[in-house]
Order: sequence, then structure tokens, then C-alpha cells
Amino acid sequence: MPTLLALDASSTACSCALIRDQLIVQRFEIAPREHTRLLLPMVDEVLAEAGVSLGQLEAIAYGQGPGSFTGLRIAAGIAQGLAYSADLPLMGISTLEALALAAHRKWHARHVIAALDARMDEIYVGAYHCLDGVLTVALEERVMPPSQLRLPKTDHAIEWLGIGSGWQLLSGIPVDVQAALAQTLPDELPAAEDLVRLAATSWERGARGSAPHEVIPVYLRDEVAWRKA
Repeated sequence: MPTLLALDASSTACSCALIRDQLIVQRFEIAPREHTRLLLPMVDEVLAEAGVSLGQLEAIAYGQGPGSFTGLRIAAGIAQGLAYSADLPLMGISTLEALALAAHRKWHARHVIAALDARMDEIYVGAYHCLDGVLTVALEERVMPPSQLRLPKTDHAIEWLGIGSGWQLLSGIPVDVQAALAQTLPDELPAAEDLVRLAATSWERGARGSAPHEVIPVYLRDEVAWRKA
């Protein structure tokens, strides 16, 4: 099992987690507009609690999106700075996949539709089949109005679990999708604890991340990135 650090600031929550020998140390706080102030102290805290120095890490993972434009830039920028200072690779992890893993890990969900509120009357959404901590993509992540969401094609009837802030827009989602939902968890937010689990799984499968200068947050909505820039 690799020793990895993960950072996330893609939503109103700010979080950091470290995995070592299958043990996870983490910090999580819902603190809108406080990500820049909180994230680096969280890093120091989890490193100290785990008894690990930055140089002992194999890589640093970050929530690459989708999510808040500003939050994604903060997490990517801090991860990039840490990676440069310790000569470490970076691993970008999907925030929607992190939500799906949380649903699988905490509620034993096998079929998950993760959705985040994208503002402008749209959602970021992706669907996953989950088994033994491994995710298989059933619907590639994308941005769309809630009214355009369609169930992934399957061979038989499946009950889906909906997770993430996008499900606060449930009334705008087609009736057939609503009928296929066993449960929705609209208050759940992406967390570094799940990012670091996904990063560890990728590492064990041979992924080794990218150079720090190759950091590219995933916005999905190009026009938002353009307007902000």
C-alpha cells in the first residue's frame, strides 16, 4: 500500500487525508470561502499525526473536479506547490468518483449516480457500478440541465442511489429517473478520504501520476473557466 496524501476543495467542504499501511488520517471541515486558510494547516496536521514527512510520500492526489472553479484551483495549486517542493508526482482524482465511493463504502450502494450542483440550472453528473471498492463507469461525467438526465442503459432493472448536491434539484429530474432511485443523499460532499482511497487503488494498478506542471483541473463547463479567466 502506497503512502499518499490527498487534498480537496471542490465544494463548500475543505479536506485532507493521508493513507499509510491501509490506515487513513483525515481532516474535513465545511467552511465556505475558507479553503485557502485551512488547507495547508490540515496538511501539516495529518502529516504530523501519521508521523510522515512530505518526502516520505509516493505521490499527492487532489480533487481535480468537477466542482467549484475557485476551489479546484486552490487544491490544485497547493498540491502543485507541495509536489514541486518534494519532487513528487500528482494524481488527479474525480470528485464524482469520490462521491460514488463514499456511497459504496458507507451505505453499501452497488449502483450510484453522483451529481453536483453546477449552478446556472445545471448539474455535474456521472454514474457508477461499485463492487468491493472498485468503480466501473456507467455514465461518463458531464454537465447538463437536470431535465436531460437519463438512466444508464442496463440489462435489468436497477435501483440507484443518488449522492451529492445535484440531487437538491430533484424536482427538475425526469420522473423515470426519480422512480429508479432507492435513496438520495443531497447533503453529501466530496471528501479527501475517498480521494486518497481511489488514488491508492490506482497506484496499486500501476498508475504513477503526472509531473506537477501537468496539473489540469476538470471543469466540464468550459465557458465558466473562460469567464473566470
